[in-house]
Amino acid sequence: MAGSRTYRTVAIVLDKTKLKETDLILTLLGEDGRQIRAVAKGARKPGSRTAARCELFCMVDLLVARGRSLDVVSQADLKRAPLGCAPSFESLTAASAIAELARLCTFEDAHDPFVFAITDSALSHIGALEGDAPHMDVIVAAYAFKLLSHLGYRPVLDQCVACGDPHPGYFSASAGGLLCGSCSQTVAGAEALDPGAGDWLRSLLALRFDDLASSPVDAFGASMLLAQAHIWSATHLDCRLRSLEFMLGR
Repeated sequence: MAGSRTYRTVAIVLDKTKLKETDLILTLLGEDGRQIRAVAKGARKPGSRTAARCELFCMVDLLVARGRSLDVVSQADLKRAPLGCAPSFESLTAASAIAELARLCTFEDAHDPFVFAITDSALSHIGALEGDAPHMDVIVAAYAFKLLSHLGYRPVLDQCVACGDPHPGYFSASAGGLLCGSCSQTVAGAEALDPGAGDWLRSLLALRFDDLASSPVDAFGASMLLAQAHIWSATHLDCRLRSLEFMLGR
């Protein structure tokens, strides 16, 4: 209803911040793709139902009252917990990286339903890959490249970004993608790719999460793909990505 002070939305909980003694500020990804920051009053009190229904990475159905600076959660119902009731350390780590990227790539009043859909799908696949750390790395790497490509930061992966050589063997986030041997000498920080790495990078963008989750990959190869995704994301978002750093250092 136009002018209504309350609205209902389905959202994914991306972050929680303590406020005063018993409240929480929730950072949410709405189903329309916009970022919502809302106060959950009393959520830190013992036995709070709101806290139990608004855990990190969960999908919740919310009734929200509009506020001057922050909205206020009036009602919350849990719809789905993609990581289950007792997620592993690996699942939490991967989901944290996805949530951090989603938080940095969404904004208030910037509607983009694609971001909600791909974030929900990525979290669901992480929950289904319990104990499979290499494939979790691949899903997070694919999510990073897919999301940033959607926002306009799509890497050039079919040829050298500088001269068009069809057989590039180096990667540079600052240059915008793959480079041939000659052009890589003029770009600081260009890294040589292992055989097959270029095909994997192209697959991260071209394949669905279902296909990537069932593709054979070893721990070293998955870690290298995650490292490239981290470099690409940190360079183009111009910020430090602590969750991805933690994944790479574990």
